Amino acid sequence: MKNLKTIAAGMCVLTLVSSCATKQGTFGLAGSGAGAVVGGIIGNIIGKNTKGTMIGAAIGAAVGAGAGTLIGRHMDKVARETAAQVQNAKIEKVTDANGLECVKVTFDNGILFGLNKSDLNASSKKELADFAKVMQKNADCDVAIQGYTDASGNDNINIPLSEKRASAVSSYLLSQGVPARQIRTVEGLGSSNPIENKTVSEKNRRVEVYLYASESMINAANNGTLR
Repeated sequence: MKNLKTIAAGMCVLTLVSSCATKQGTFGLAGSGAGAVVGGIIGNIIGKNTKGTMIGAAIGAAVGAGAGTLIGRHMDKVARETAAQVQNAKIEKVTDANGLECVKVTFDNGILFGLNKSDLNASSKKELADFAKVMQKNADCDVAIQGYTDASGNDNINIPLSEKRASAVSSYLLSQGVPARQIRTVEGLGSSNPIENKTVSEKNRRVEVYLYASESMINAANNGTLR
């Protein structure tokens, strides 16, 4: 049984970063369309010291090397479809806490939140509407949504605010036809896990959306039927 790894699930992550400073062309896949080749860095760990490590279908299953490969290939397909559907995005292949391949997508023009704000602007809604189509096409991915703030307030302010940001994204995705059963968790983590070590930071005022292998995907991988 050396080739078996106990997993929660393979997951892919969509990081919606609120950065006004990003420039067009910064990312290799920005606006590259359906023919994009998904590149990136293997070995980055998603969810270090965060609740992200707990994201996954809690089925207590073991996945062999072959099944893990099928999940990885399936997530590659999800990444390609995201690159084709959502413009101005950076696509990276990374590795989750279980050692399974996943995908990180960072939008070029950001999901923007003003200081102490949780409302979505028009650009954010356009990006989320496009991404909702990817989610609907990949119904075998479960979804977790996590909201964050910068460190300009205390937890009494930041935790509720980050929850509102996550809820704003969840509500808009649902309004675009994403089935409620697909969104498994929506939570706010305040100023934890900052991208940028600044008290006031647009990049830290963000929402991350994790797409990870559902129980049905894991079962299909174990049965050799996942495509």
